[in-house]
Amino acid sequence: MNSASPTGIQVHLQLGEVSAQIAQVGASLRSLRIGSVDLITPYPLDIPTPSCSGVVLAPWPNRVRDGKWDDDGTERQLAITEPKLGNASHGLLRFTSYDIAETAAGATLSATIVPQTGYPYLIETSVTYVLRADGIDVSHALTNRSDAAAPVALGTHPFLMIGDVDTHDLVLRVPAHTAFETDERMLPTGIRPAEPALRDGIRIGDTSLDTGFTDLDRDPDGLVRHSLTAPDGRRLTLWQGAGFDFAQVFTTVKYPGQPLAIAIEPMTAPADALNSGLGVRRLDPGETWTLEWGITLD
Repeated sequence: MNSASPTGIQVHLQLGEVSAQIAQVGASLRSLRIGSVDLITPYPLDIPTPSCSGVVLAPWPNRVRDGKWDDDGTERQLAITEPKLGNASHGLLRFTSYDIAETAAGATLSATIVPQTGYPYLIETSVTYVLRADGIDVSHALTNRSDAAAPVALGTHPFLMIGDVDTHDLVLRVPAHTAFETDERMLPTGIRPAEPALRDGIRIGDTSLDTGFTDLDRDPDGLVRHSLTAPDGRRLTLWQGAGFDFAQVFTTVKYPGQPLAIAIEPMTAPADALNSGLGVRRLDPGETWTLEWGITLD
């Protein structure tokens, strides 16, 4: 591994033709490559992580309206980290430097959420990245070290690609039956049926998304599988395991060096979940919650 400010130490993993790079800040998956094919959208080493690319989002993903939430009858006020929209965004670890422990084909990065204004709980977190012959497996653990039950949720924010294939030409499949409607601050106002075309597959260049989804189909093995398919038939699959019952899909023309980029974000809870309670888990003192997701190419 080597150091590269402003995203900290860069951890390099290798297993045969599969390689990955993990940034210390935010425990971000910043590259994944099989042979010469990049599966994670790159960004320059000398800039902060753009658009939360690859970052672990805890103890909540997405947004909290006005940074305020009801903690079992007590109003909490989080710092506003999205001033333009007046929200607290993407948790408390996105700019944290994690501790790193490496193994032969993997690495575990650990960080502690300390009690602070708006979130008075002590949560130990870790994320483990392990390479496999066709991609990467990712596992998360959250342990409540507080004296009281702590509300937690988690997400992650990988931007995906298939090598030099124009993202416009990739076909996106999301096996969702329900989508969240949002207001001008990107906060949920209700739900609607998800577009059936997303379950069948839609060309990314023909749509624009910053949408949360739920009611996700699970395969017989219990996994949800989203996919991007290239015109030549290559398919990237992002799978999410038990507990990841939501996903956010985000397309943007503002990602550095890319005319179009797409993130598929596994989440245990949707936007403003600290207020709605949807998908939030209250961990008892000493309790650990584990979650898994991953990426493959075939």
